[in-house]
This record gives sequence, C-alpha cells and structure tokens, in this order.
Amino acid sequence: MFFRNLTFFRFPASLAKAFVEIDARLEDHRLKPVGPSELITRGFVSPFGRDEPAMSLRLQDALWITLGGEERLLPSAVINDELAKRIEAMEEKEGRKLGGRARKRLKEDLVVELLPRAFVRPMRTNATLDLQHGFIAVDASSRKSAENLVSELRHAMGSFPALPLNAEVSARAVLTGWIAGEALPPGLSLGDECEMKDPIDGGAVVKCQRQELLCDEIKKHLESGKQVTRLALVLDDHVSFVLGEDLVVRKLKFLDGVVDQLEGTDRDGVQAELTARYALMAGELKRLFAVLEGALKFSPAEA
Repeated sequence: MFFRNLTFFRFPASLAKAFVEIDARLEDHRLKPVGPSELITRGFVSPFGRDEPAMSLRLQDALWITLGGEERLLPSAVINDELAKRIEAMEEKEGRKLGGRARKRLKEDLVVELLPRAFVRPMRTNATLDLQHGFIAVDASSRKSAENLVSELRHAMGSFPALPLNAEVSARAVLTGWIAGEALPPGLSLGDECEMKDPIDGGAVVKCQRQELLCDEIKKHLESGKQVTRLALVLDDHVSFVLGEDLVVRKLKFLDGVVDQLEGTDRDGVQAELTARYALMAGELKRLFAVLEGALKFSPAEA
C-alpha cells in the first residue's frame, strides 16, 4: 500500500482536534454504488477495504483516509457509432436531414439508454494527513485527482481550509542549483534522472534517465541556460523520488533498507500488515516533508 506519488496541501495544524470524530463524518459520506443513470459516484471507504467498518487509520498524529469511486465506462466511439446508425435510420425514414437540436437530443437519449449496461470501474485514492505539521499528501500525480479528494474531505467535514503547497523560493532555481554543485540539504542525495528546459517558451526539453547528473554533459546543458524542472533524489537511502517544480513528488519508492524493517516482525492478518506498512511510510513522509520544507520554504497555512 505504499504511496507512489505525493501531491501536498497545507492546512492549519490547529485543526487537529477537528479530526477526533473523523470516522463518523466519513461514514456519513461512505461510497454508494453508482446508479443506473449515473456516470460516476464518489465517497469514502475504509483503507482496509470497501466493506470494512473502520473509515480511517490513525497512528498518533498520522491519519490515513481513502476516497473511493465508481465510474461507468461508456466510450465515445461506442456512442458515436450507435448514434450514426440511428441518425441514418431516422433520416431515411423521415426523408430529411436532422438538425443540430434533434441530433443532440438523440445523443442524450442514447446515453441514458446505454448507461445501465456500461461496465463499472472502481477507483481508489489514498491520502495521509500529518496533524502535527498540518499537511495532507494525496497519492496522485494529477492535481485534479488530488483536489477531488480534498474537496470530498472538505464536504464531509463541513470545513477544511487546505490549500495547495506554495514555495517562497523558486523550485526550478533550487533544483538547478543542486545539480550545478550547490550543497543539498542533509540526508538528500542526487538520483539518476532529471528534466531540463530552456526558459524560453517553446524551447528545448532534455530528459535524462539512468544518468550520472554531476557530469560534463549535464554541465553543458546548464551553461546553455537550461533549467531543471524535475529531479530524482534519494532521502537517507530510504526513499527515492522525482521532485518537480510543481512541488509534486512522483515515482516514490521505498528502498530495501527501509522495507527490510518490516521483515521478521510478528503480524497476524492483512490489517496488521497494512498498519505496519502505514506506520513506516508515515514516518518517512514526515521526514521527507520536513527536508523539502526547509529547502523550498513552504508557506505556512493560515490559521
């Protein structure tokens, strides 16, 4: 269950007390099956599985929640193919071309007809909250997907003033400085991947993978004016990830050195295993956020 991406939001740490009864609030907004005439439905589910009773997992100041969803798959190609057949049949029957309004109404009726027979795709988005430091990290690289979870949580709680992460310094300048030879924060080291862009609109983009970053080739790109927009990093030899100038963490991976801590412990059952993994992950993410916050000067949330 380790997260693979992190999109951060900040909220006032003073809100921690509002999460005392979080399970009851999430239960009131539990995921319901998508209806026959609905395209999509969202609601919260247990981190341990949809039918489990616990709506969250809390370990001290770390809180794990999960937003579930169901979406009916109705490909546009299927709709358009069937629509073309019906338009052709109707025009042949009436001996005239259908107008725009008639075509639109026919398409709307067709969607209503096909929806109950469409396949249903389940969706699941996890998030962890650090109630001490006031941040929520959503396991999504898409800002829209992350904001959907935050919006649903806001709806469930009545109020949740969480805002996207904001840095007081230029993330691009910091990332560029790190592969130009500037000292990295304690615990951080360079990985083997980066993306560099010419600051001019429409300029060149260079992507490097499995590449030694402190080399003459990279240096020449920097000397030509390119700036780093994504950079692979490693924290304490425990976690590797790619940090973007948008402050989204991608390709998050927990390395053998930290995962080995899970070996040899006595755990009975799936819930115990997930709890152990979450405890390990929450600790690493707390450390990761603190290091990035110190380097990029994240703006505090307003109380």
